[in-house]
Amino acid sequence: MEIQVLGGLAVQLSTRMLRLGTPKQQTIFAMLAVQPGRLVTLGDLVDELWADCPPRSAVANVRTYAANLRRTFEAFPAGHGAIERQRNGYRLVVDPEQVDVFCFELERNAGREALTAGHLDRARELLERALARWRGPMLAGVPLGPVLTSRTVAVEEERLLTVELLADVQLRSGRNDSVIPLLREVVVRHPLREPAHLLLMRALYKRGDHAGALVVYDAVRTTFAEELGVEPGPDIQGLYSEIVTEAPAGESAISVSPRPTLARWLAADAPAPTEARHRRAPVEHLPRAVTDFVGREEVVSRLLAETRRVEERVSAVHLIDGMAGSGKTTLAVHLARRLSKRYPDASLFIDLCGDGETTRIEPSAALVTLLRQFGVPAERIPAEFDDKAELWRRELESRRSVVVFDNAAGSDQVRPLLPASPGAVVLVTSRRRLADLDVGPPESLPLMTLDEGLKLLAQTAGVERIAEEPAAAAEVVRRCGHLPLAIRLAGSRLALRPARRVADLAALLAADSPALNQLKVGERTLARAFATSYGPLPVPAKRAFRMLSLHRGEHSVEMVAALLDLPLDVAARLLDDLVDLHLVDEVEGGRYRLHDLLRQYSRAQCLVSETPEAMTSAVARLLDFALHATLQAASKLHQSVDVRKEIGAGPPPRPDLIGPETVSGVDWLERERPNLGMLVGLGAEHRLHDQVWKLARALWRFLHVRGHFDDILATHRAGLASAMVLQHRSAIVSMHNYLASALVKTGSHRLASTHLDAAIALCRESGDWRQLARLRSNLCVVYLLSGHLELAVATGRQSLAGRLYDNRVPLALPNLGIALALLGRWDEALKIHRQHLFQARLNQDYYHLANALSHLAAVRVRLGQYRRSVALLNSSLSLFHRTGHRYGEAEARNVLGVAYRGLNKLHLARRHHLAAFELAVESGERHAQCIALNDLGSTLLASGDGPAALAAHRQGLQLAERVSNPYEQGRALAGLAEHFARTDPAEARRHWERALAIFRRMGVPERFEAERRLAELGAERRRA
Repeated sequence: MEIQVLGGLAVQLSTRMLRLGTPKQQTIFAMLAVQPGRLVTLGDLVDELWADCPPRSAVANVRTYAANLRRTFEAFPAGHGAIERQRNGYRLVVDPEQVDVFCFELERNAGREALTAGHLDRARELLERALARWRGPMLAGVPLGPVLTSRTVAVEEERLLTVELLADVQLRSGRNDSVIPLLREVVVRHPLREPAHLLLMRALYKRGDHAGALVVYDAVRTTFAEELGVEPGPDIQGLYSEIVTEAPAGESAISVSPRPTLARWLAADAPAPTEARHRRAPVEHLPRAVTDFVGREEVVSRLLAETRRVEERVSAVHLIDGMAGSGKTTLAVHLARRLSKRYPDASLFIDLCGDGETTRIEPSAALVTLLRQFGVPAERIPAEFDDKAELWRRELESRRSVVVFDNAAGSDQVRPLLPASPGAVVLVTSRRRLADLDVGPPESLPLMTLDEGLKLLAQTAGVERIAEEPAAAAEVVRRCGHLPLAIRLAGSRLALRPARRVADLAALLAADSPALNQLKVGERTLARAFATSYGPLPVPAKRAFRMLSLHRGEHSVEMVAALLDLPLDVAARLLDDLVDLHLVDEVEGGRYRLHDLLRQYSRAQCLVSETPEAMTSAVARLLDFALHATLQAASKLHQSVDVRKEIGAGPPPRPDLIGPETVSGVDWLERERPNLGMLVGLGAEHRLHDQVWKLARALWRFLHVRGHFDDILATHRAGLASAMVLQHRSAIVSMHNYLASALVKTGSHRLASTHLDAAIALCRESGDWRQLARLRSNLCVVYLLSGHLELAVATGRQSLAGRLYDNRVPLALPNLGIALALLGRWDEALKIHRQHLFQARLNQDYYHLANALSHLAAVRVRLGQYRRSVALLNSSLSLFHRTGHRYGEAEARNVLGVAYRGLNKLHLARRHHLAAFELAVESGERHAQCIALNDLGSTLLASGDGPAALAAHRQGLQLAERVSNPYEQGRALAGLAEHFARTDPAEARRHWERALAIFRRMGVPERFEAERRLAELGAERRRA
């Protein structure tokens, strides 16, 4: 699929064009297409369709248009993209490279890089390819609102710059004739583009058309004088002088400057055209710039380029926002000094003190300060606000100025101060997002990258000192949360203590005491910077900010509503306010978190302002939400087990927070998994023991099916500790049992059996025979995987000898049958698996039916009955797909591969082994991965692919050793021995001997094959 926006709007599929519906639907799609992969909110879409006065039905209409578009995309197969609906907007899920404007930008940037590297042919190819994507004006025929209008203007500017870059490349390559028609079109349509006139003059000059070049000069000089009242710039003037002084016969003496003229025009520090030859003395009121300004190159370049783009039409106004300590003022001052060469008449600065209600500078007072900085005498400044504002604008019009409004409280404080005509650049910094000034989107400063942070730390503490301890320096930057002010304070602390190592500071910041307490130098502290943002907050926002520190992970709106015990819409508004103030980060739509250092500050405020009881109550509400949301999301996974009844969970206290749109099954669990694990630990910290073990139990099935065994260990260890505090017998048994399930999967068999033994002892005491049978069945699995097959058989039979429970399928049956099959007791194994099949049919349990058929087939394969096995396995796989429960499918597919190998259908065998391995990886089944790798190795060896077989068996051996699976270790060693038998008999013998030791210890029939192969190798050795 290709989405075309350059020259109308179209979606091209492989065989047809997609119909996008009404003009308003096209506008909706255009908004999504120019922002692929990003959430476009309902508010943005409403503003784009009805910028001035949206109807009451605006949101409903947008949802209708979007729904029509979604249905259009859903009618086509996967791979053609999709429109995802989210709670507060929509997202177009496509690769950006499927949208032609992004391809244009990639090719243009690549061409620019090639030009910089001196690869002219490659640069020309890329730039021509980029321009060839234009079929007309961007989004022609689509109704445009403010965002799309702004984007089309910006992209058109990029097209013109690309044309000029291509012209520059062509000139350097000596292709003067091809440049001229390209540039003539530009200067006709855009007569004020000085770079295009310059390039056209140079092309004509290099072709020998001096007269034509002088005609261009006369035209541009006349246009600039009439339209702007200025002369052409020094580059054009210099080229004009070169042309008029060049002798007619001196064509060979033409000198081209080694530095590209276009690059010099695009450079940020190039002087701008001036309105007058004689100026007043420059005015300078900027603060001292930092000497160690590092990073932010992309932001600086973007703002400088935007200034150049609009400065002929309006005064550029740039909004820079970010959290306290993010370097907003430092960046603004740096930019102002960079721009002062283009705007040399005045550089003004005023702190609007927007972080305090009482200290805030009102616009009238700000105008007095600014006018005095211009040098206006106090007696000339009018008393009335409107008169002051008029005088301020006249002063701005008479000079080229750069003005910094630092620390603005809001748009109302800044709006009266903005210039009304071209000739100035205004930089506004604020901790609040100022989105209603109609001057373009704000530039929200991100945190520094690790490289930027290290450079800043090095320039503050000493380059050599940081270079000596790079790992410790990286840890300091991480502990500072990549926040510039924090890094500066850390560097200053090091600079004041030259005897201290960087590692000492890293350890201090990592200690139990918050890093926030260590990041201070004299009166300058990070906490004080945060306090200026926290102090003016309304009471509800303060409480929300404090309470958010209780949970270290991400927050959804629903979690915050539960935590604060507020309606969902009120919680959403509070979060929006905190995001606008950069006290909370919105990591994606509807997901929020605190910066690490802000969380430390928030936590300190919470401990001061909230009682322990209030904090514990808030955490309890959050755990209640997590428990009931988890139960709902995992309900399909639990199948016949009523976990809600098992743990005694009543109805949810906040049903409004766990609706189907919010808690969307397994996807919700996967997204919230890190949070849910943290919440189990948080509950333990607050001694909410009943909620801790219940949440751990509710999570088990999801974590087990998805292979998150480390999460099971963490959550269920906390759950076990809580259950033991409560002396809750059934909860203790449950936690022991599910801890064992994860330990088995990770190869910790001894510890798993310890947990199961403890649970079995408790069940014996209480006489819970149903649970006792289940635990013994699980213990059978531990013995089976650890290679104690006789113990596995005895434990399995013991489990079956007890009282059966609820007429359900005894879980010991499949495990006992597998153990008997491994021991070579085929008839007994078949009898047990048939009993399993009968019980599954009796209970109409399709999952157990699928497993029983798979296990019967595995025994048949061992007996060489391959065709019969294939039929059984195909039935098993059909049942797995019918139930949607794929646990066990990896085993069935691998056995099918073994059967096909027995039938000499090696290509089919290989395919099923690989599919089994992929399924085992997806589910985290490392024991199943070992089995698939070993059988894949045998199939590859039978196919004659020795190197691939060797790699498979080696990988299988490593994995089997990691999970302590002796049987698969033996099989891997036997497979390696078969590989070496033809090339290295000594190595083959060594592997057979190791395999034989394992097989003898387990008592499996593979020992006979190992003994036979060793005997053959010995005989060959004696003959040699």
